[in-house]
Amino acid sequence: MRVLHVTAHLGGGIGKVLSGLVAESARRRDGVHRVIACLDVPEKQTFVDRIQSWGGEVLVTPSSDRLAEEIKRADIVQLEWWHHPVVAGWLCSGVLPLMRLLVWCHVSGLHPPVIPPQFVLSVHRFLFTSPCSWEYPALAVLRPGIKEQAAVVFSSGGVEDLPSPPSRSCEQPLRAGYLGSLNFSKLHPRILDFVQAVRLPHFRLALVGDPVTGEQLMAEAARRGIQDRIDVVGYREDVSAELAGFDVFAYLLNPCHYGTTENALLEAMAMGVVPIVLKNPAERYLVSHGETGVIVGDPVEFADAVEWLATHSSERARLSANASRVTRERFAVSHTTDGLHHHYRAVLAEAKRAFDFRPIFGEEPADWFRSCQGDESWRFPSSDGLPQTSAGRGPDVLYERTKSSVFHYHTVYRADARLARWAQQLEAA
Repeated sequence: MRVLHVTAHLGGGIGKVLSGLVAESARRRDGVHRVIACLDVPEKQTFVDRIQSWGGEVLVTPSSDRLAEEIKRADIVQLEWWHHPVVAGWLCSGVLPLMRLLVWCHVSGLHPPVIPPQFVLSVHRFLFTSPCSWEYPALAVLRPGIKEQAAVVFSSGGVEDLPSPPSRSCEQPLRAGYLGSLNFSKLHPRILDFVQAVRLPHFRLALVGDPVTGEQLMAEAARRGIQDRIDVVGYREDVSAELAGFDVFAYLLNPCHYGTTENALLEAMAMGVVPIVLKNPAERYLVSHGETGVIVGDPVEFADAVEWLATHSSERARLSANASRVTRERFAVSHTTDGLHHHYRAVLAEAKRAFDFRPIFGEEPADWFRSCQGDESWRFPSSDGLPQTSAGRGPDVLYERTKSSVFHYHTVYRADARLARWAQQLEAA
């Protein structure tokens, strides 16, 4: 079976997942040959090399003719979707060739970018990467009638490549860390409120990731007099080495974040780092409170959890062991592969179809962007008038330079006058 994955790139989570699938197919010798078509140039070569080392193919920015030929050869086309502007351009480029199309959605859709219900209904299979997507009202009303057409397959790239959890001393001060995106569309914008609330005298939080907000965080920490409680480590290639140095994983995400399976969280849990997460929809499906971690609601509860873990070493050891065991069983890449293969078999029984997504997303780049803004679409009026600002600043993801924001779309589609106007107005607002 030949599966063509169409993706924007191979960065971060998607690179880990797709390389994990290629490796698992090679280990199983299951006869699935995966071709990954990157519509944008990969920022890092790591996952490209990994995919190729396991026998997968990677096509970087293939021409329209080459992509059409690959679609023709493929038994199944699997679109890795999170509303990236380059992928939107391909989807809405006209009538697409005949294919069996499975969409694997890597955003929750609870906040922008939202998932158009007609998109879910239009393809052979639509797979969410977390059950939390069903909490979006427009999808919840569809659920009873969709049956097998839409389902959930967690996008775990597996944790088998991680070493066993290290032995952790209960004698030293509690070591807390965070690993992942430091953008405030993902990391909680009030992270310092949580850090400041902790009463332990030697508490310190290490933040591992590209330090896009590092200077801002450190400046605000200094203003509050808690600069000694924050350590902006920066990006690290060796994830397991960083996680081995943590006792607690303070994975405090923006309540409006777009994530689902959260591979950084799963990697930490697999390494026996006890997670403290917020009551956000995606995290509630990954962490079991009191069994594999702690779920909190605000800075005071976070501070209480940190103090409790610091003073109850036996309970911390229990949560650590449970987190590692459950995560390594539940989120093994074999389960991801099995979940996808279940739907592959069903889709193979169906005929190839042509697709035209312009009635769903629109004709022009500004339409494509606006189609997934949900309750925030009012901020992007089609008329020349200024956007309303009385309702406040809006979700942090709207102001990212990437992450499928208006600035991201404007960067890719410079000639679109509406995108240019919206970007300028949102910057000013």
